[in-house]
Amino acid sequence: MTIKGIKKNYFYFLVIIFWLIIDQVSKNLISRLVGLYQVIPVIRGFFNLTRVHNRGAIFGFLGQASNPLALVLLNLGALFALGIVIYFFIKTPSEMTLTRISLALIIGGALGNLIDRLFRGYVIDFLDFYVGRFHWPFFNLADSGITVGAILLLYILIRRKEKCIPSS
Repeated sequence: MTIKGIKKNYFYFLVIIFWLIIDQVSKNLISRLVGLYQVIPVIRGFFNLTRVHNRGAIFGFLGQASNPLALVLLNLGALFALGIVIYFFIKTPSEMTLTRISLALIIGGALGNLIDRLFRGYVIDFLDFYVGRFHWPFFNLADSGITVGAILLLYILIRRKEKCIPSS
């Protein structure tokens, strides 16, 4: 990427860096202030801060896998997926602002969780939403960036598809 390309993409790089930083700062704060499995009610009956260590993928998927090969494959799969998203980020014209923002959120979130897996061996999850006994899987800000970015991409794709349908 040239200097001109970097300047043209400056805003999107800021989105990636911002999301990565708030993710890592939040995880570091939680790891220092909240004990493992400690529950801190924030909104009773709806939201707690609860620190858990997720050795799996987003929302705890494959979190109970103890086979080292499964964890290596999970990390390789995450790197491969990140590479694909970066490829599409680079190939997407910078004028496609919403698409680039969604890809930047996914990249920032994926990098945040990848850093955790590589340096800690697990991802710190701490956001715990629930109603009654139903709990949404624990997650973090990196997962939120990935999810919001993916939903935004789906919205863009659906909206485009509808525009491509000829009117009669």
